[in-house]
Amino acid sequence: MSLSIVYIGEITGKAGVFALKSGLPELRNRYKPDFIVACADSATGGAGLGVQHAVYLRKLGVDCLTVGDCAYYKPDMTEFYPKAAWVIRPANYPYDNPGRGWKFFKTPQGNLAVLSLLGQASFARVHAENPFLTADRLLGKLKNECQTILVDFHAATTAEKLTMAAYLDGRVSAVLGSHAKALTADARVSPAGTAAITDCGRTGSIQSVGGMNPEAKIKEYMTTLRVWAQDGNLGLEIQGCALRIADSGRAEAVDSFRIPCKESIDERNGNDQSN
Repeated sequence: MSLSIVYIGEITGKAGVFALKSGLPELRNRYKPDFIVACADSATGGAGLGVQHAVYLRKLGVDCLTVGDCAYYKPDMTEFYPKAAWVIRPANYPYDNPGRGWKFFKTPQGNLAVLSLLGQASFARVHAENPFLTADRLLGKLKNECQTILVDFHAATTAEKLTMAAYLDGRVSAVLGSHAKALTADARVSPAGTAAITDCGRTGSIQSVGGMNPEAKIKEYMTTLRVWAQDGNLGLEIQGCALRIADSGRAEAVDSFRIPCKESIDERNGNDQSN
């Protein structure tokens, strides 16, 4: 029996949390997932993940949250990592850093391993190990416990993501790219049985700049002055991909999706935790 997994593209700001809450029932009805993973690296204020959102997203029904270069942007979350077994930060951060870089999860079809890796290009503030070498070091341990391994590769460049997908081809069930917040059209399953997509997109405002208010970003590019951009709130949707994995750990199918949000953010949601 195949395992159905849904990966939700990077949740961006309060608009992203709202869109997920609104669209999750339709997502469940359409794909009937056994397991849901979501990238939450921008869930709180458009940069990082705070404790409140980590707990709230879990209560909504997300089984695993991944973070990337913004893993330690929120001090409260840094302290909370030991208690947040459902949150996975990049495994190639220094060994003693708070949090865990991979975890086994139980599903109706057996164990599933989720491994997070951070790319090396364009992350000047982060000092992480080589993600390719980290993958080599960990895969043997993971394969001893289960056949189904999902890799979230949080990287900035298409070249590095494609290289990682090729490097892990046939060794893991899926290599799913995150960070760019732009859904790519290259979802595929290789002959070796590994599903891959360069980027799973974002959940939040699509009529925006990476989920942020476009007017503020335009001003920033025109003047070179840093402008604090608020969340965009137009054209909300959930993006991501749905996977089907065989008991052997080989991917059988992967399809990207876009689910428009049928509701809009208004004043009635002022007290909602999604804000």
